[in-house]
Amino acid sequence: MSAQLKSTNQGQTLILTLSDPALRNAMGPAMYAAGIEALNVAETNPDIRSVVITGEGAHFCAGSDVHRLQANREQSAEVQAQTIESLHNWMEAIRTFPKPIIAAVEGAAVGSGFSLALMCDMVVAAEGSVFAMAYSNLGLSPDAGGSWNLSQALPRQLAAELLLLGDRISAKRLHELGVVNHVVDNGHALTEALALAERINARAPNVMNSIKELINDASTQSLTEQLAQERNQFVKNLHHPNAGIGIQAFLHKEVPLYK
Repeated sequence: MSAQLKSTNQGQTLILTLSDPALRNAMGPAMYAAGIEALNVAETNPDIRSVVITGEGAHFCAGSDVHRLQANREQSAEVQAQTIESLHNWMEAIRTFPKPIIAAVEGAAVGSGFSLALMCDMVVAAEGSVFAMAYSNLGLSPDAGGSWNLSQALPRQLAAELLLLGDRISAKRLHELGVVNHVVDNGHALTEALALAERINARAPNVMNSIKELINDASTQSLTEQLAQERNQFVKNLHHPNAGIGIQAFLHKEVPLYK
């Protein structure tokens, strides 16, 4: 069976499953297109409040299919450029998607698979999972935002080591560095990610959207610009019906039921 992206729902959470277990869920153009389409549909569906991305079987994602890369060497450079552009369009769609996205990682997250996990808002990883920017091991440089995300998340020297040497790094170490949110027993990453998603789903969706936007914009804005954006978002959310529900529930010591 060819690589595919499976889409299922659990409550108010969309689950996207990378599916090509024989190749450790290596990604390709069909997955990129399916990922963009799934997020486009979920963005306008009020019944979906969060997304979890996971891999089928024992691994999260081995990155790109090396056999496809080898075949692309026989094609014009434009062929690979277009493929990477499709991948990057999906990565940007994940980053700018207004609802929270959680990666549930088991086994290997390598190359663009590591980049995919980093592009998500939160990462849950099994204790036995391993991450690697293994591009240099194949004579290649990073794609899918790997260099950008690691440079944002880690000190320059550590990001350089991971990218230049392509060494593995454990989920435990990434948790210590603040890149992985939760480390869980092997086989339980999806369960924990769905539990986190349920907590998100119980909160006001307009507020979740505002917070994600504020986080995404913070690294490119001055303090003055960020404060102005926080002011605007706060006022908008205060006058949203969900603020009335939340404040009323707080005052009456009740559980809010946000719309």
